[in-house]
Parts: sequence; C-alpha cells; structure tokens
Amino acid sequence: MLPTPRTTHLSFDNVYEPSEDSFLFLDTLAQLSLVSYHNRRFPSTSTPSPLIVEVGTGSGVVLAFATAHAQILFGRGDVCSLGVDVNTFACVGTSETVKGAIRDGQAEDGGRQGQSAGIWLDAVNASLTSCLRPHSVDVLLFNPPYVPSESVPLPSLLSSKEEVLDRHKVFERDSNCLALATDGGADGMEVTSQLLEEVPQVLSDKGVAYVLLCAQNRPEEVKRRIREWGAEWEVETVGDSGKKGGWEKLQIVRIARVVP
Repeated sequence: MLPTPRTTHLSFDNVYEPSEDSFLFLDTLAQLSLVSYHNRRFPSTSTPSPLIVEVGTGSGVVLAFATAHAQILFGRGDVCSLGVDVNTFACVGTSETVKGAIRDGQAEDGGRQGQSAGIWLDAVNASLTSCLRPHSVDVLLFNPPYVPSESVPLPSLLSSKEEVLDRHKVFERDSNCLALATDGGADGMEVTSQLLEEVPQVLSDKGVAYVLLCAQNRPEEVKRRIREWGAEWEVETVGDSGKKGGWEKLQIVRIARVVP
C-alpha cells in the first residue's frame, strides 16, 4: 500500500480537510487497472513528459500522492504536476504537501534523487482551467464542490497575506474558503458542469480527466451528456465508495479522448 501524504502542517480552518472523497481518489489512482491504463496511454518511450493538473487541490493530498508515486502510478518519473485552486490558502498548503511527500519518499528510498517522484511545478491561484493553455493537460484530476446548496459562493477578496483582521473578518474569510470547497449549487453540479464544458478545450490529444461525483449529482445523466460530445469521447466509472444508498455514495468517472 502506498503511503498517504502528510497534511499535519495545514490549518483546516480555511483549507478542506482530506475526507472520504479524497481517499477514494487515492485508492482509485492506485488501482492496478488504472496503472496499466496510464502505462499504455503515456508510454515513456514514445510520448513527452505528461502534465498532471489537479483543479481544486484543497489540502493537496491527491496531487501529492500522484506526484510522489509517479513512477509507480504512471510508469515514469518525468511526470510534471501542477495545482490550481481559487483559495490562496489551499495553494500555499498544496505546495507544502507535495514537497513534503516528495521528501518523505526520497527519505524512504535512501535519498536517491528522483527515483520515483514526478516533477512538481507549482500551485496557481485561479478559477478552474482559466490559467491553462488549450490542449496542454494530459491528466486532469477534479474533486469538486459537489454538495447541493442554494448558491455557489464567490471567492473572498481577502487574501492569505498577513493582514490585520478582526475576529469576525477572519471567521468570514475562513468560512468562505471552506464553502468554496463544498458548496456546488443546484444538484451540486454548477461548478462541475462549468469544468466539464472546459474539458474538451484543455485536454491534450491523449488527455484524460477524472471527476468525482455523488449520487445527487446524477452521475448516469452526467455520463450520458458526455457521450453526446461525440464518438471521439469515452466515459466510464472507475472507482466508487461502495455505499448502496443515499446521496453520499461517491464515484469517480474517467473522461478520455478516444486514441486511435
């Protein structure tokens, strides 16, 4: 079993704490079927370094896992990883989480440089894929705000920089940061629907996206909509939480361009 990256350095007052959805992502990425899939899709002998991007990194535990174990999960250590989050606290925390996971991995293998970890780039403070070049992403990871809510919160104008804030302002800022990570609007799908619209523009020719959904997001309907994109796209469920009922049942769907 691959170790879970440490997150003890984070304050979960303003960053989403790893939970069942995060750990489902780790378990799914570590499946032997997915490891084989990525090895076939991105062979080290004939394709350039893949770019992995997690949109909405939160604590960074998922991206840190993928980066620290790149050689095992993708069959190559030249994988580059980038994080994107609208929460500035999450961006700072993600960078620390990924760097820590890489250090921990190197310590375990005797300090050998770059034997199993990928190449960490940075965490960018941005909304969804707005900061990414078209057709640049090979693997997109997205654990969205999927909880149904009356509305989707707007990013706070308050930053993570040192500012003199009264207790009320701090609470307001932190509450907004957490709501950004959980509140998905109508059917919990408003943010996810926006991301799905951007997937065809951001994925590379061999690009693949992994998106987490809960039962109330109506995953079968989501997959039907994606199949309507055309014959050049395929979508399937590759991981689920195993629960039999209730909207909290989670699943991860893979959306991929069909490769000839």
